[in-house]
Amino acid sequence: MDYLMIGATPAGESCECLGANYDSNKAQKECHAFIRQLTRQFGVPPQGARFAIKNFPHDFGSYKEVCVVYDDNNEEAIDFAFKVERESPENWDDKAQIELMPRF
Repeated sequence: MDYLMIGATPAGESCECLGANYDSNKAQKECHAFIRQLTRQFGVPPQGARFAIKNFPHDFGSYKEVCVVYDDNNEEAIDFAFKVERESPENWDDKAQIELMPRF
């Protein structure tokens, strides 16, 4: 198995930033919303591929990113992973924006 890092949120959106007051729970929520958006855009991953949230170490602590984990012996899974990386959205879609609205 191998993986490609897609990001914590769509590339054009702000995200929970490591360093000052990093909120791991908020970062987790953003990553889950991003996975649901990617699934809406690209469909359910084929056998041998899946979306995952991975933790990565950094000098300031650990941060989360959405990755596509794929079987590097499965052509369909490889194609899916690289399509997601190549065509990842720039912005949140309407459903993700609603999902991420603060709740009081």
